[in-house]
Amino acid sequence: MKTILTVIGARPQIIKAAAISRAIKESFSGELKEILLHTGQHYDAAMSQIFIDQLGIPEPDINLNAGSGSHGKQTAFMLEGIEEQLDIHKPDGLLVYGDTNSTLAAALAASKIHIPVIHVEAGLRSFNKRMPEEINRIGCDHVSTMLFSPTITGMENLANENFKLNAAPPFTIDTPAVYHSGDVMYDNSLYFSKISEEKSTILDDLGLRGKDFILSTIHRPSNTDSEDRLEGLMETLLEIAEGNKTPLILPLHPRTKAKLEQFFSGESLMNRLENSEYFRFIPPCGFLDIIALEKNCSMVMSDSGGVQKEAYFFGKPCLVFRPQTEWIEIIHSGCARLVDADITKIKEGYEYFKNNTDLEFPSLFGDGKAAHFICEQMVKHL
Repeated sequence: MKTILTVIGARPQIIKAAAISRAIKESFSGELKEILLHTGQHYDAAMSQIFIDQLGIPEPDINLNAGSGSHGKQTAFMLEGIEEQLDIHKPDGLLVYGDTNSTLAAALAASKIHIPVIHVEAGLRSFNKRMPEEINRIGCDHVSTMLFSPTITGMENLANENFKLNAAPPFTIDTPAVYHSGDVMYDNSLYFSKISEEKSTILDDLGLRGKDFILSTIHRPSNTDSEDRLEGLMETLLEIAEGNKTPLILPLHPRTKAKLEQFFSGESLMNRLENSEYFRFIPPCGFLDIIALEKNCSMVMSDSGGVQKEAYFFGKPCLVFRPQTEWIEIIHSGCARLVDADITKIKEGYEYFKNNTDLEFPSLFGDGKAAHFICEQMVKHL
């Protein structure tokens, strides 16, 4: 029996962890034991607990309650706490997802005491080191012993950084295993799509059943912490919704809500947003509700890495409110556009996708069995 300490810290990682936890429970319970550690980097009942409840993953065995703070303070707190837990549990491997501060802290803690790091979503690059996520994902990849890339592009990125794609076991931090695994989020989207149809009532609750509507999400600090960028995005979304008489639904992230209140409380913009017939803020959604919205909308506009990818899974065009993306394949496919917070690009992108509805969405993210493959390799090589 191999023991895996899985570290999560943000809502997307809870969702990703569901795929591996499900695979262990269904097919590897006699070979893998999982200990789940939540750093508390983003721990909020509306943003985290609802996902744990809905997706059927175990309650975290450990919660560090890190909370918010500067990158250095937050990462240092998590690094110390994770190291203590590694010393207590002595797992055979540490499993991390993506590119958060939790990911980097866990990878550093484990690698320095010679516990193999398993990185799911390895090889992703935006090629912009001003993004904290880019630093985190590069740092994690280079101290990992097993790297699982969701895409061919990710494999190419790792090869360009001198990773050997055909290394032979036994694998070490110096000669790591590199796999093209497919995407665990594609696993989840397939698995939870049917459950969402059965259990989510959000379309009826919002009166959207059978209607044309746009789904938007905004949460990245680069967009929310700049008053000018946030104002430009909100004004543009409001203009698109009202100008086209098309409902635009925006689940309101706590950070975005706080910044809107800080910058625009009592201002004309907030009054117009809150009183618009077509622009609608709603509370943060659980994963089943987000899937229902993604599957039934006509278009997605988001700065979320996960949401832009899920839009692709469900055959929806997407405008990405970022200057770069680690999911470059969906841009190259012509099914998404990088528009940043550029008002002109957003409007042009909206018009293009509104008038071009015959897009093709080729298979890019595996066969829906990435989690099973990852578990097989951990059993064989840890």
